Amino acid sequence: MDIKKNGSRPSGKGPAEYFTGTVRLDPLMEAPEPARVAGASVTFEPGARTAWHTHPLGQTLIVTTGCGRAQRWGGPIEEIRPGDVIWFPPGEKHWHGAAPTTAMTHIAIQERLDGKAVDWLEHVSDEQYQAQ
Repeated sequence: MDIKKNGSRPSGKGPAEYFTGTVRLDPLMEAPEPARVAGASVTFEPGARTAWHTHPLGQTLIVTTGCGRAQRWGGPIEEIRPGDVIWFPPGEKHWHGAAPTTAMTHIAIQERLDGKAVDWLEHVSDEQYQAQ
């Protein structure tokens, strides 16, 4: 049995290459091979968001606090709130982040395929983020 105590993994800042605005990443788990699951708690300050991206094996988000937004490529922007569970199928282009005036935290869970859990794409423009 491997027990990770709270605080054993340092927080990090979401890199500007993949995020717009202020984002904090708190690693929660990364299972050893042959398991593939990894998870983090991600906090977005108001207006912060991911770039467009996909996951080779999909992604589950569990919103824990605040109010956020998520969008699938070609779909409408959807409001997400605490208790919401969002599933993005493998290869589906999407983004997620905070609402314009409210921070949001979610737990993100995904699996690695050949060592890779995400494919980052272009940034979400302000126009895309503000579209209703």
